[in-house]
Amino acid sequence: MSVDTVTMLAVIAGAGLLAPFVVDRVERWIRVPSVVVEILLGILVGPVVLGLVRPNEVIEAFSDLGLAFLMFLAGYEIEFSRIRGGPLRSATWSWGVSLVLGLAVGVWVGGPDAGLVIGLALTTTALGVILPIVRDGGQTGTPFGDRVLAVGTVGEFGPILAIAFVLSGQRPGETLFVLLLFAALAITGAWVARQPRHPRLGRLVTATLGTSSQVAVRLCVFVVIGMFALASVLGLDPVLGAFTAGILVHLFLSSSDPLETHVVESRLEGIGFGFLIPVFFVMSGVTLDVESMLADPRVLLTVPLFTVLFLLVRGVPTFFAHRRDLGKRDAAALATLSATGLPLVVVVTAVGVDSGLLPEANAAALVAAGMLSVLVFPISAAKLQRMPSRGGRAAPADDPYPTQRDDAL
Repeated sequence: MSVDTVTMLAVIAGAGLLAPFVVDRVERWIRVPSVVVEILLGILVGPVVLGLVRPNEVIEAFSDLGLAFLMFLAGYEIEFSRIRGGPLRSATWSWGVSLVLGLAVGVWVGGPDAGLVIGLALTTTALGVILPIVRDGGQTGTPFGDRVLAVGTVGEFGPILAIAFVLSGQRPGETLFVLLLFAALAITGAWVARQPRHPRLGRLVTATLGTSSQVAVRLCVFVVIGMFALASVLGLDPVLGAFTAGILVHLFLSSSDPLETHVVESRLEGIGFGFLIPVFFVMSGVTLDVESMLADPRVLLTVPLFTVLFLLVRGVPTFFAHRRDLGKRDAAALATLSATGLPLVVVVTAVGVDSGLLPEANAAALVAAGMLSVLVFPISAAKLQRMPSRGGRAAPADDPYPTQRDDAL
């Protein structure tokens, strides 16, 4: 590894460290999620401003691992026992309506090619952003909380699945076959994860929990990277593999001793949120084509337009799908939360740029709109629902990292 690469990694790590301090400093005036600050610091240290960091193979590999852990921890949050039935059905059909609306609006705004990417971006929901709000408001396990989990789950998984069909470049038949193959392997993995542990594995997990061997953590990391790689080999978007890995690891750890599960969770969170995920978001800022967006006033004006479209495309169908069960006020809060999107917006736009479907300026505008949605929509939803804005210092309502919480277990 060259000196330049090590230096740039140090700058990225420094930006990740600085972000929480910036959030804490400006909190008295405005509530800014850490992820937004990380992207802004990435713009600052990137080629557009200071020029301290530029992409290369090593740094991009770390960034890809950060994306993998971000999607892994999002998948880990899902509890199917809480969302099956009515909440999942309503969330699914409302997302289907959002997909149709999003693709129609996307084609209208950006044309046939870019419209596919824009439409998918408009259907995303940031599960990691909205779950802490539910916890801090004491809504976990309530009808409202279960529907937030259902909407967030579909809003994460649906776009990831749609990427495989719309942006993979394969024929639909090939994509369907590959997805079925991947699903079969994932179901097999889920079955294995639910089986009683082999005595030797159980003994090693317990014996190495406080040692340098860390068998349980190594096994979970292997599953994350292995599923990430499997999806890539099959020609699917790797985030699908990482997201599925989170579900598998959740099934595996749910049958463990609660204390062991808590320890393993905290160490996986440390790897992800303490190191790799900030690298991904800082590098998202580094590679963001801000110059192209600022150079064209028409593109710049699309930022508030996209922010409104997030609410219309994602929020309105969610409101009508859940209004009867929750009432108008709670349904409006749920709709506003469902329109909160940033992590998957970054992923979808990156895939669109790499495939040549989406101009970099439009990608930058969508990411900027996603940042605005994270800033504005959770606060609005909390006021609609009359939830407290903060349940504790360890789990701010607008924190995009779902595992920074008081009620880890």
